[in-house]
Amino acid sequence: MDAPPNPQQEIAPEFWQLVDAHLIRYAGGFAPLIIERAEGAYVYDHTGRAILDFTSGQMCSTLGHNHPAIVAAIEQACREAIHLFSGMLSPAVVHLAQALAELLPPQLQKVIFLNTGGESNEAALRIAKLKTGGFEVIGLSTSWHGMTGWANASTYAAARRGYGPTMPGTMTLPTPNCYRCPIQHCRDSCDLTCLEVGFELVDSQSVGAYAAVIAEPILSAGGMIVPPDGYFQRLKQLCEARGMLLIFDEAQTAFGRLGRNFAFEQIGVLPDILTVSKTLGGGLPLAATVTSAEIEADCYAKGFIFYTSHVSDPLPARVGLAVLQLLQAEQLGQRAAELGQYLQQGLRELQKTYEMIGDVRGRGLLIGVEFVKDRDSRLPDEQLGIQVTQRCLELGLNVNIVKGIAGMGSVLRIAPPLTITVDEIDQGLGILEQALQDCLASGYS
Repeated sequence: MDAPPNPQQEIAPEFWQLVDAHLIRYAGGFAPLIIERAEGAYVYDHTGRAILDFTSGQMCSTLGHNHPAIVAAIEQACREAIHLFSGMLSPAVVHLAQALAELLPPQLQKVIFLNTGGESNEAALRIAKLKTGGFEVIGLSTSWHGMTGWANASTYAAARRGYGPTMPGTMTLPTPNCYRCPIQHCRDSCDLTCLEVGFELVDSQSVGAYAAVIAEPILSAGGMIVPPDGYFQRLKQLCEARGMLLIFDEAQTAFGRLGRNFAFEQIGVLPDILTVSKTLGGGLPLAATVTSAEIEADCYAKGFIFYTSHVSDPLPARVGLAVLQLLQAEQLGQRAAELGQYLQQGLRELQKTYEMIGDVRGRGLLIGVEFVKDRDSRLPDEQLGIQVTQRCLELGLNVNIVKGIAGMGSVLRIAPPLTITVDEIDQGLGILEQALQDCLASGYS
């Protein structure tokens, strides 16, 4: 492998001195480059080099970077209102609530607009606890629901050690990973034994104060795991038998990315509470918690409160409206389904050539590529995953690695904007193959 460029050498040393002096390192080290602008499917570093972004920012810029409709909505909001007292409402907030409700079934019509996925899950769990009177919350064992209190207590993919006790009443179910069975029972199939056994264990720990199960339809940070057909139907039955609410966290799966407006439409299971975030804001912080009129009325009667400085902010609401309008006008869900098939086909062609690609999985334009040491043992190859990711960035493609199992980062998460073109997909596949070839030639292992 050729020696990679070192962008730090092209930036004044004083810049990195400022970084070292003043920034908290919140997720490991920072990428050794500076992004000065972004447009469409590309970000551009300080040298003007174009980098194809197969992560849509932090999976948020689903319309691509700096989409003209988003820029126009921000400009309009700046002429109207940016921020208000939290008890006041702007037309943009009410119209966004209406537009979102029109995409949802009649059982999900009451909404609160917040900022982040963590906040939307906090609100959902607060609603569930107030509605049921319980406090016990069950999550999946490789889940990611946010970094705030209750949401973080049900986040199991990472970031748990060293911070002391989490919230009481949190328990886990084994993630239904068909590629690598969590209870070593199945291989490449699932008979839902993991779910049944998981609930037996949960029941043995419960003090009889069940509130909710919170789950991602696809466990993204936990290894791009797609639960098998029938899993959520059975999960819903088990919840109802215990008087629990089912919360779907659709931070990454809503608004077209999987080929439909919402993942629950594909699954065929209606949650009691729905949370959406990343894909609603077009790159701005915007999230929502949605539930039924019956649940909302019950919680209101009991004094529900979730009061933040930026609840119902007008500016992101105006942007959210633009996102929903463009989603429908340009049929981005259908586009994601078609281009997702094309991208997965290209990845499976690479899998035929490169033994270290153990699995390709996902739906629409949310895809995981798992690297293994060999296909028989399926041992995750964390070193290769890291090196391929680094080499891709050097070659002009931004992808990121996620942890398929605790402590092992072996899965590439691929989530390009829904506005990606076939040519850009081909470019990304070409760079990924070149990175694989370069890592093999360097003797990475």
